[in-house]
Amino acid sequence: MSIKGKAYVMGAFEHPTREAPDKSTPQLHAECARGALADAGLSKDDIDGYFCAGDAPGFGAMSMADYMGLKNLRHMDSTETGGSSYILHVGHAAEAIAAGKCSVALITLAGKPRTGSGGPRGGGFAAAPEAAFEMPYGGTTHNQYAMCATRHMHEYGTTSEQLAWIKVAASHHAQWNPHAFLKDVVTVEDVINSPMIATPLHRLDCCVVTDGGGALIVTSPEVAKQLKRPKVKVIGAAEAPKGTYGGKVDLTFSGAAWSGPKAFAEAGITPKDIKYASIYDSFTITVLMQLEDLGFCAKGAGGKFVADGNLISGVGKLPFNTDGGGLCNNHPTNRGGITKVIEAVRQLRGEAHPKVQVANCDLAIAHGTGGSLGTRHGAATLIMERE
Repeated sequence: MSIKGKAYVMGAFEHPTREAPDKSTPQLHAECARGALADAGLSKDDIDGYFCAGDAPGFGAMSMADYMGLKNLRHMDSTETGGSSYILHVGHAAEAIAAGKCSVALITLAGKPRTGSGGPRGGGFAAAPEAAFEMPYGGTTHNQYAMCATRHMHEYGTTSEQLAWIKVAASHHAQWNPHAFLKDVVTVEDVINSPMIATPLHRLDCCVVTDGGGALIVTSPEVAKQLKRPKVKVIGAAEAPKGTYGGKVDLTFSGAAWSGPKAFAEAGITPKDIKYASIYDSFTITVLMQLEDLGFCAKGAGGKFVADGNLISGVGKLPFNTDGGGLCNNHPTNRGGITKVIEAVRQLRGEAHPKVQVANCDLAIAHGTGGSLGTRHGAATLIMERE
């Protein structure tokens, strides 16, 4: 069963805070939910489906449904795929709506990695089956992504200067976002002269760390028709995991190589049709690899593709992350997938900042990875259309 045209993203809200020492994680979830409902023109009593992931505290969906007073739920989903969870959940919500399990789905993300606790619940990584084989080697988020960058450079001649263009593009967009954590425009030289974090990734190749969150409202076509908001239709969605396969793994590609083609096939379009791209940007290398794997350029050609500003709105071929993305704007609770959908919805509605709004934006993609690009991760691709 295809979900094409079976659901609409009718509400989107990004929490304005980037530091929240005075708020709890459940409170941030609830404030995001309230914002998305107000954006859609609905109330919490309209919600009959709730979707969350590992950032939801306590018993996850059960705890948050009780806290927020969601009394009419008939469907819950707490699938966890790291930062890609919320992109994946839009597809899951569309599936549930198409199957008649719910008609108004709420998706929330929130956390406080900057000013307090708020990471994924459970802390079960030490008990994971791979732990005994990997933890002794001291793997971290930074050096695992650095491995991918190093291998990509070895295989394809990608340079630090090319990766830097991704940060430069994000900074050109962030300057117009009043809520962006980093608003200053940077140059290629600024990036490569910033301190080395894990060779070859510099500090400015890394995303920001912020508190906050976001929420989305996905509805059935029948509900969407009743709302006085621009209609953003879900036309393609796919997901895929990628593991290490006992060490027999190519570090130069991501799960987007599988989820991307499936989502495009369901949508009935090609990468050339996309007007705007929200691409998960935990690090600059993350963006480059996903652009290749999604088909926006050939494998190994990502460095050349991003160079000279091709990702800058109004300048390049593929405007990306026009809110500043995780590299400059917001990476709440260390998992920024939901912000990718939110900015894509803004673009399709024509509600992005005028300085970065893409002209005639009718087709957008939101894609993310969750987990670690250098070990195992989940990939989720979502394609949306302005109706």
